[in-house]
Amino acid sequence: MFRSAPSADPDTSATGPEDRIFELEIAEVTHETEDAVSLGFAVPEHREAQFRYEPGQFLTLEIPCADGGSVARCYSFSSSPARDPFPTVTVKRIHDGLASHWLHDNAVRGMRLKALKPSGMFGPESWDVDFVLMAAGSGITPIMSIIKTALLRHDNRITLVYANQSRDSVIFGEQLTELQSRFPDRLDVHHWYTSDSGLPTAAGLASLDAPVPAECEAFLCGPPQYMNVAEEWLARTGTTARRTHREVFSSFDANPFRAGDAQASEEPDANSVTAQVEIDGMETEFAWNAATKLLDRLLELGLDAPYVCREGTCGGCAYTLTEGAVTMLANETLDEHELKHGVRLACQSVPDSTAIRAVFDR
Repeated sequence: MFRSAPSADPDTSATGPEDRIFELEIAEVTHETEDAVSLGFAVPEHREAQFRYEPGQFLTLEIPCADGGSVARCYSFSSSPARDPFPTVTVKRIHDGLASHWLHDNAVRGMRLKALKPSGMFGPESWDVDFVLMAAGSGITPIMSIIKTALLRHDNRITLVYANQSRDSVIFGEQLTELQSRFPDRLDVHHWYTSDSGLPTAAGLASLDAPVPAECEAFLCGPPQYMNVAEEWLARTGTTARRTHREVFSSFDANPFRAGDAQASEEPDANSVTAQVEIDGMETEFAWNAATKLLDRLLELGLDAPYVCREGTCGGCAYTLTEGAVTMLANETLDEHELKHGVRLACQSVPDSTAIRAVFDR
């Protein structure tokens, strides 16, 4: 699907926590705009199978700091696994953004960066319905991955409403024009420029006369104010959105690349419940203390559970609760549809019944 880096280094991909970490080589650097750069990565051959990504997912990179430390940041894939040779993320330079400034100033071909396994849930569950995509600024990044995959692999129609400060700040402008010319009956692109029209409003978006199907799936990515306006506009159109996805990112409080960050210390006791957890087809039964988060307990036991932020903001540790009940201490990722279908976050789950069964199936 994508090009890999030669396996020049020995295969050190042993099982355990370190198996979550990849060393990726920058194979392409593309300056999309004055303040947006795309980085395409070559994946080591021996780890390709572990690195598969889906449209709408993100990559967590470890970015060096001037003081010798590092920070972790999530960047959405702008590439499509259906089209692009390298898994690619696009980074916008953010005012006072330590990581984005470092990447813009230092990222070059041949450089290697540590990364976690692709993660995130901002993507279609199926491709049998039309899409309405609402992006603002760098929010176009995961949207672009979805657009390219839909057009090249599927048959649905797409309406994109894309807000930017000006024409010069449009990321992927040429790609969007090319795709619209290639698929004129399936892709409608509508731009909003705040330099011309001010901040977007529901009434203003309605004036674009963008086609909205009676039934669709909606994807919103941008500042919260923009996503709120987009939802208001969609509601006014009378469309029935099968699902509405909002992409939300927050900075990490802990660095997921540092071994031992925020590890649990609680031991099972009389307050423990019985848990059965299936990970990669392997089921394990164990005692789970009612005061311990599920992810913390899994890591205590040395189980290779997926996770990224451990703060309830990314969806990297999502699982399906098939038996029992849990309480989530925080949730900034899962929507009502996912919650109704039993999806929960392991990093925020504490038991609320005497027996639990959970399946990590994403």
